[in-house]
This record gives sequence, C-alpha cells and structure tokens, in this order.
Amino acid sequence: MTIQWFPGHMTKARRQIQEKLKLIDAVIELIDARLPLSSRNPMIDEILQGKPRLVIMNKADLADPEVTRQWQAYFKNEGLTAFPVDASTGTGVKDIPNQIKLLLKEKIDKQIAKGMNPRAMRVLIVGIPNVGKSTLINRLAGRNIAETGDRPGVTKGQQWIKVAGGEMELLDTPGILWPKFEDQNVGYRLAVTGAIKEEILNVEDIAFFAIKYFANYYWETMSERFDLKERPTDLDNPDEIVAVMEAIGRKRGCIVSGGRVDLEKASSLFLRELRAGKLGRYSMESPY
Repeated sequence: MTIQWFPGHMTKARRQIQEKLKLIDAVIELIDARLPLSSRNPMIDEILQGKPRLVIMNKADLADPEVTRQWQAYFKNEGLTAFPVDASTGTGVKDIPNQIKLLLKEKIDKQIAKGMNPRAMRVLIVGIPNVGKSTLINRLAGRNIAETGDRPGVTKGQQWIKVAGGEMELLDTPGILWPKFEDQNVGYRLAVTGAIKEEILNVEDIAFFAIKYFANYYWETMSERFDLKERPTDLDNPDEIVAVMEAIGRKRGCIVSGGRVDLEKASSLFLRELRAGKLGRYSMESPY
C-alpha cells in the first residue's frame, strides 16, 4: 500500500510559514515521542531556513521511556535540544518558555545591552497532523484558545497566541505532511499512531504492520492484553501474523457467520486499543 496525503491546505500552510519567517525568533518543532524520526517532516529544515529550534517530544506518556532517553541522546548528538512532554496533562510544558529563552539568549542580551526592554519572543510552532500542537498551545496559554481534536487536520489557519505572561507569542499553523513517503514504513508508523486520516487507509494493512512490530518488540504486553498463547516464530511469514490477528478477533468476539473472524473489525479494535494506551507504553522506532 502506498500512503500519500498532501491536502491543499498543507500547501497553503507551507507558503504562509515561509512568508512569516521574517517575524519569527525561534521555532518549536513538535514531534511524537513514539516515532520521533517518522513524525519529523523532512521538508522542515528547508522551510525554516536555520531558525533557532527547540524539539518537543510530545505524548511521552505513551512512549517507551528507555527508547525516549535514547532519542534525547540522538538529538543532542545532532546539535538539537529535545525533551519529552505530555501536553495532555501538562508534564514538562512549563519548562518550554525558559528553553526558548536559552535559545535566544544572545539576541535578548543584545537588546538589554542597548537599554531596550526585550519584546515578546515570537515563536512558530510546527508539526505533523495530530501530534498535539493545539493541546500544547492551550497548556502554554492556560486556556482553551486553539481547537483540539484526536484526528488529523483540525487546525486550518494561522493565529498569534500570547503565552507565558505575555513573554512569548506563538504562531499556530496547520499540520504539514509531505507529498510522498519514500520509506513506506514511515507511512505505516504514522498511520498506526493516527497521524493520517483513516478514510484513506486499509485498516487491516495498518493493523498487520502494528501486530508484527509488537510481536517482535512488545510481545509480552500484547499477549497479556489479548491472552495470546503462541508467539510467531517467523515474522516474515504473513500467515503467522494473520493468525495473531485472528486470535485477537476471537478474544474480542469479532466473529461472522461460519465462525470466521472479521479481520477488519478485529483490526479496528486492535488499533483503537493501541492508540488509547491500553497496550502500555511503546515506541515504534529507535535511533540505534
């Protein structure tokens, strides 16, 4: 299956971002802690043209903490400051304004040296759909000012939002995906976590990918949740992965006439529970 998704409003968002760059002091790049590399838009470096950047790994409460630590070390080696937050509960969010100040310390010090009162820091927030931009903005603002939703494509336009007691202004933008996933596994990972609208996907393909991954890295968690008995011995054999899907379907009563398992229903159920955190904390990729 080839996954491509580039709605018209994303093309418009890219153009708007580039038009506003001259007003921007720094950038918050929001990524999903469960798939830090796959949830980074490879076009962002080109779009942002070297602006100071803070990488925020959101949804860290859902990610494997050991793998998250590995990713922090990875980004540090890349010369980027990255730290995990949970925008839904606010964990780690209060540290963001201070981190932005550190990024802009030289600029702020120059303003003070000239006898100027530093103006509000203007920060662009970018990220792919459904990564939690609006939730983060609402946490920083201390009020529900940005529309949120557990689906991609909620934010359609741009707006300036004052946060941190007026010390910082955020420019919210729609999530931007890229025209084509050269590595189809990137598309699958994004689909598993809900970053791509399900209407354009084959839910069985996505569940197959996720079950195969969990059978390899998180078998104990999955087997406990669905009372699975036999771990696949050959992950490259699709029949063994389908057998796991069928076992999950039987456990959850996804049975149709003739005693067959409704694989589409079982796949939707598995992904729903996975995204709700009922299979525990997991990461879909690691840096090493």
